[in-house]
Amino acid sequence: MIFEKDAMRQIKRGCDEILLEAELQQKLERGQPLNIKAGFDPTAPDLHLGHTVLINKMRQFQDLGHHIMFLIGDFTGMIGDPSGKSVTRPPLSPEQIKQNALTYQQQVFKILDPDATEICFNSTWHGPRSSADMIRLASRHTVARMLERDDFAKRYKNNQPISIHEFLYPLVQGWDSVEMRADVELGGTDQKFNLLVGRELMKAEGMEPQVILTMPILEGLDGVQKMSKSLDNYIGIEDAPNDMFGKIMSISDDLMWRYFELLSFRPMQEINQFQHDVRAGANPRDVKFMLAEEIITRFHGAGAAELARQDFITRFTKGAMPDEMQETTLHLEHDNIGIAAMLKQAGLTSSTSESFRMIQQGAVKLDGEKVSDRGLSLERGSVVVAQVGKRKFARITLA
Repeated sequence: MIFEKDAMRQIKRGCDEILLEAELQQKLERGQPLNIKAGFDPTAPDLHLGHTVLINKMRQFQDLGHHIMFLIGDFTGMIGDPSGKSVTRPPLSPEQIKQNALTYQQQVFKILDPDATEICFNSTWHGPRSSADMIRLASRHTVARMLERDDFAKRYKNNQPISIHEFLYPLVQGWDSVEMRADVELGGTDQKFNLLVGRELMKAEGMEPQVILTMPILEGLDGVQKMSKSLDNYIGIEDAPNDMFGKIMSISDDLMWRYFELLSFRPMQEINQFQHDVRAGANPRDVKFMLAEEIITRFHGAGAAELARQDFITRFTKGAMPDEMQETTLHLEHDNIGIAAMLKQAGLTSSTSESFRMIQQGAVKLDGEKVSDRGLSLERGSVVVAQVGKRKFARITLA
């Protein structure tokens, strides 16, 4: 086990809140491996970098010598987590959950050590429960307490439906902690209510309650909304290396530091030095290269990272892309925008007719690729580097 002070510093890196920090300190002082729990409902076949914020924290606990329990919510996935939802979330079929769970297992071991990770399925203990068991579990919480939860309270106030099964979700997730005898449960900030229910159920069972550690929700490529596949502002961990490299290079220089803290395994002292160097005049692009290479190496290997870097340099740097360029955010009235209108609104052309003319002349590129389709449109959430002619560049975020 690593020295307590160093361990606590590593554990607190990037985290939003620890409840209760004094309890965690007491657990660490015992010098015994802790049961570290984090649960993921297999609601989609692929994970993105937003999911890895929690998995990275699990890896940090793993490196500190603790027991990692990666919970796949194959039972809770059939209920549908209401956290942060303004409408009832449709449950998945058992077939969808089974298929997604298989891909999760394959993907998480790109970060976690498979020999030191216990994969758990909550259908193991919830599946055999009788209706009477579920009713007894439901008796552990009141409707009033459930309505203290922000998303439920808003829906109730706005006369939006709340299904009874949604009230069961926090209880079922909380009972997972009882079954797993969790010492620490990790979750996003939107999971805080569910994690607290786990503490209460453990206390009711006469157990030492779990400590809660919440991690921030990672912003997507637009730097505004959370990373989400539905918003198309995500970086999938199984994206092709070249695509992953290009997406990482497209994030703003400010957002880069957020990604470093939550996604990189570099020491914070080293990251702070990078920030100091940039403030002193170093090119932030070169620092972003290191972030992209580290992440791609994690998921595709060092060779793929080097090839992706060379491809990016060939397509962009050798194409005379400037080290610094205009950063523009366009707030769309609709869900998409035509490329001609986008170029005009970003100030790269004086009119849409000029945009069309430049496209026809082959003088317009998006992310280094020549544009030939005048009717091309881009969706809200996209982040692109646009070039008109040889000297006009802008990194455009569509919000």
